[in-house]
Amino acid sequence: MNRRNFFEKSALLGAYCLFAQVPLSAKAEQPGEKLVEGNSSNSLISNTAAICDKALKKQKLTCDILVAGGGLAGICAAVSAARLGAKVILLQDRSRLGGNSSSEIKMHPLGMHYQNTGFREGGILEEILLENIIKNPQKEWELWDLLLYDKVVSEPNISLFLDTDLCGAAVENNRVKLAYARSDSTRSFYEIKADVFIDCTGDSRLAAEVGAELMSGRDLPETYGESLSGFDPQGTRQGSSIMFTSRDYGRPMPFKAPSWARKITPDMLKFRDINSNNLEYGYWWIELGGNMDAISQGALIRHELLSVILGIWDYIKNSGKFPEAENRALDSIGMLPGRRETFRVRGLYTLTERDIRGNWKNFTDSVAVGGWSMDDHPKEGFDATNRQPCRQIQGADYYNIPLACLISKDIENMMMAGRNISCSHVAFTSTRVMATCASVGQAAGTCAYFACKNGLSPQSLWKNPQLVADVQQTLLRANQAIVGVKNTDPSDLAKGAKISASSSALGTDPKNVANGFAIEFKGERKNRWIAELAAKPQLVLEWEKPVEVSNVEFVLDSGYRELTMSKSNAYLNRMHWGPQPEILRDFNVFALDADGRESLLAKVEGNWRKVLKLKLNKTKCRALIVRDFVSNGDKYARIMSVSVYS
Repeated sequence: MNRRNFFEKSALLGAYCLFAQVPLSAKAEQPGEKLVEGNSSNSLISNTAAICDKALKKQKLTCDILVAGGGLAGICAAVSAARLGAKVILLQDRSRLGGNSSSEIKMHPLGMHYQNTGFREGGILEEILLENIIKNPQKEWELWDLLLYDKVVSEPNISLFLDTDLCGAAVENNRVKLAYARSDSTRSFYEIKADVFIDCTGDSRLAAEVGAELMSGRDLPETYGESLSGFDPQGTRQGSSIMFTSRDYGRPMPFKAPSWARKITPDMLKFRDINSNNLEYGYWWIELGGNMDAISQGALIRHELLSVILGIWDYIKNSGKFPEAENRALDSIGMLPGRRETFRVRGLYTLTERDIRGNWKNFTDSVAVGGWSMDDHPKEGFDATNRQPCRQIQGADYYNIPLACLISKDIENMMMAGRNISCSHVAFTSTRVMATCASVGQAAGTCAYFACKNGLSPQSLWKNPQLVADVQQTLLRANQAIVGVKNTDPSDLAKGAKISASSSALGTDPKNVANGFAIEFKGERKNRWIAELAAKPQLVLEWEKPVEVSNVEFVLDSGYRELTMSKSNAYLNRMHWGPQPEILRDFNVFALDADGRESLLAKVEGNWRKVLKLKLNKTKCRALIVRDFVSNGDKYARIMSVSVYS
């Protein structure tokens, strides 16, 4: 039997195992009628406590919110909830955070096509990306890992557990009561009680343990009436990839592939481009396993991916077609396949192609934004040598994602964020990318906080329009992009101020900084103020009666060019690695009292952040003056929004 036949037969076996354990649409037989410990489909784990008592130290933990999964979705969920005041436990089964974006996999986080929209996802992800280009001038992936770790452990309300697997749960009356986790490296077993549980595992491990309805793979065309269904057979999925990086060592670097590496021929690459200008970071289309079970057959998929990578590198080094590779050698190869697709969780609403193409405008519970193309891949991945490696359909440059997609329909107090949110397979091909997952994670964490604060389940919160609006307004204040939703914060004193400027440029109006919108579409200038630095401009917010001011918040213009963590020159060449030129580096904030006396309230120096929250000594004033602007290289002063609080 040759390798491909073995791979295909293994896929059939894997498919049987997959459906024998968790069918395409699976749920607990009678949710809510009994206490369920662990996954009832797994007969090997019938008594979790008995197993843990043999070698592991048992600990009981309590928190407001448990986030399972430490990819970008889980990070943003945990950080957003913690910053609002919730006590959060974050579980991550690896030794580092970041998921597919970590140095273990090295996939660059992507999302909306900035060149089409004029804005990015914003929020915590924007904060992380801007910090990375300052603190990681070497562009090293391990420093990206460290930055993510720092982002989490710097939050006092987060308890982080690395190398810790969620392994079971207890459910009663359609609510998760307890989650179980184990860390073999520390010989620890945890029983965790929380009010809200968020599944950010990607593979929907928590949802599977609690018996929530799962979806997997492609849908039949008639299921949702989607024009893009039928790309491949029902139930098949997108595959997994392993990335590699290479380096020029300045001298010839010979390479001999091992005997088990695939022999690559030009016919195999008919639709797959090896760009000689991008040999340093290869190739997302080295993908396999969409016709297999990416979880239970992960080891086989990894081996086959490694055999393809080494075969590709052998072809690059020894075919004679790439003389520019003579001095290049591999300096990293992933050993952990980056999974694109396993399971999704059925929510209160299921996002579909129709929503992406325009129906999203009818959502009243929008909490995040997406914009990646509907990007499907053949189930055979690299082995589909007679097919393009992807089909990308740009259904919309941007669309909103509703809160209902992040809340389980079966389990009252469980949410999901990341690639496992409630959507059809076609919609999933757009929402699966990591920048979108991060944005969704921030929304889930914010919703979970409000649920805890009000003593409600996420399901109950979603039924309350005022609380949904509170979630949206909180996300907007945190610079989360939500198209068409206006910041109407009644406590923002800037909304009642008379706003003027000594000068403006490019047709902008200073009143824009308090109009309730902090994103702007490509080519527009109606939601920001711009002035030439050479004119020494000043922005003035004035009130009829003196007001008390203790906090001023600025959203600045961060340029909206390409911004991600990558080793690909194709992406790096589109970035400005360092402080974004449009961001204001220095400026001063002055108060004007009732007698016209001016005093310095805040001095900003060396700034590279987009969002600035200035805490001030409480001051009574009738006007605020912002001036003395210096940018990070641009010739304009640019401000998206100003908010003032007493």
